[in-house]
Amino acid sequence: MKLKEIKHWLGRVNAYATEVYNAPYRSAIARAKRDQDDLFMLLVFSELMGVPNPAAFYTLELQPLMLEQFHQWHQRMGMEHSPLDHFRCC
Repeated sequence: MKLKEIKHWLGRVNAYATEVYNAPYRSAIARAKRDQDDLFMLLVFSELMGVPNPAAFYTLELQPLMLEQFHQWHQRMGMEHSPLDHFRCC
């Protein structure tokens, strides 16, 4: 029973230390993740925009998964409405 309590306590200390260490970098990490997601979204939808995409074979099957995030993406890119004539999300 004692060993189990020590493991539990060490797990809580580890979680606290991780939280304290990551706190100052949380916004930078979120910004970097958003920028990476934006680049990925651009690659996924580049074929629909008429830009040749060297990774089209691999990203074409991901488009249905990315449709939910398309609206937030084009608004972050400064476009009020969908840039695609045949694809309306707003």
